[in-house]
Amino acid sequence: MSAVEPLSVDASSPSAAPLSMDASSPSAMPLSMDPLSPAATPPADIIVCKFGGTSVATAQRMQAAARRLVQYHQQGRQVVAVVSAMGHTTDDLTALALSVNPNPPSRELDRLLGTGEQASMAVLAMAIEALGVPAVSLSGRQAGILATTVYSHAQIAEVNAERIQAELNRQRIVVVAGFQGITSGGDIATLGRGGSDTTAVAIAAALPADLCEIYSDVDGIYSADPRLVSTARKLETISYEEMLELASAGAGVLQSRAVEVARNFGVTVCCRNAFNDRAGTIIRGDSEMEMEAPIVTGIACDHTESKVTIRGVPDRVGIAAELFSAIAGADVNVDMIVQNISEGGTTDISFTVPTSELSRLRPVLDELVDRLGIRGYLTAGQVAKVSLVGAGMKSNPGVAAQMFKVLAEHSINIDMISTSGIRISVVIDAERMTEAAQALHTAFGLDSAQIFEDTQLSAAEQRAKLQKGR
Repeated sequence: MSAVEPLSVDASSPSAAPLSMDASSPSAMPLSMDPLSPAATPPADIIVCKFGGTSVATAQRMQAAARRLVQYHQQGRQVVAVVSAMGHTTDDLTALALSVNPNPPSRELDRLLGTGEQASMAVLAMAIEALGVPAVSLSGRQAGILATTVYSHAQIAEVNAERIQAELNRQRIVVVAGFQGITSGGDIATLGRGGSDTTAVAIAAALPADLCEIYSDVDGIYSADPRLVSTARKLETISYEEMLELASAGAGVLQSRAVEVARNFGVTVCCRNAFNDRAGTIIRGDSEMEMEAPIVTGIACDHTESKVTIRGVPDRVGIAAELFSAIAGADVNVDMIVQNISEGGTTDISFTVPTSELSRLRPVLDELVDRLGIRGYLTAGQVAKVSLVGAGMKSNPGVAAQMFKVLAEHSINIDMISTSGIRISVVIDAERMTEAAQALHTAFGLDSAQIFEDTQLSAAEQRAKLQKGR
């Protein structure tokens, strides 16, 4: 996973001093706080609140978000809101583009998709004004968010928070369009699915803010997706590293790049439910966590990947570098990689990629087959990745063995395996993902006595959540 490029801001603004990557810098020190409800949270100078698509899907939900922001404003805080597009707007705009062009130009697609967040920001600003509090909406360009020129999954290169701070100083609530930035050439570039999370955390780092709240339709971070594992339990706290592994492994509650920015700049993040005032989950540094962390903190599932096998690869020095350099050049993200033992001077290499990126990958593989004398390649369709994550795994041997035993007891075959210091991931048949997650959740003692019930989203919204993945 590539790191987000360092953020910088205009040094001419007193409140927008350049951010330091040095952890000893005051702006990079994590804050110690408890996950409190809005009414009980001590006043802070600046708070950034991000609202996901379901949180602003209707006029009524927009008004609820506006009331929450006004409440913070009345407590004496400076308030910045970051919004996603309303409900299914992004999916609807994508479908519209595909209806007129099956392969829409990426620049034009980003210009189209960026309008979803711009509509949300204007509507939310109107809802705030209706409550008697001044508000102003800002696009990514107006908010000073400079992005790299990689359409559909750009990264934030710089945040100039001068305009945001100036509006806050005028006692306005600032509403920023998430998911987008402006390139050096003046074009809109979107940040990929979940990019509004990164927008919010990056703004919180640049101001800097005391707290960044991420609002969604669940109460916080769970030990597993509660819509897949109904006995999942909500976590009060989780470390940056554990959250980064969960997000990278497919947990859809927070974009992994947002966690990277939070960790790098010491931004305290709280994931909360937009529909109630319950305490959320605080994401903070390892040094602030419990002395004895549980062995496994959570389970992440991802059904949005496909397995690719390149057959008959010449077994010579540098061939893997050639292969994956060409794939990276097409902006295709490779996840797990397995290379078989060489036989007869050739080998097979298997890896997983997001299914949405297969269309960009195939022309690259076709060219590699011709140029490198490769026998061919196969795509296995969608597979599922199931991951165990926990800082306690560092000091507890046998976690992998127990994981494999549980899957074997359920006759679930493992196609691929990868590990890190605090994560074990396996690739399995996509149809067995939910069964595997539930079995592992119980086996590692993660079950809660309470059963999760989704009372906020409609049945259609719940189905869309499960189908979308990360």
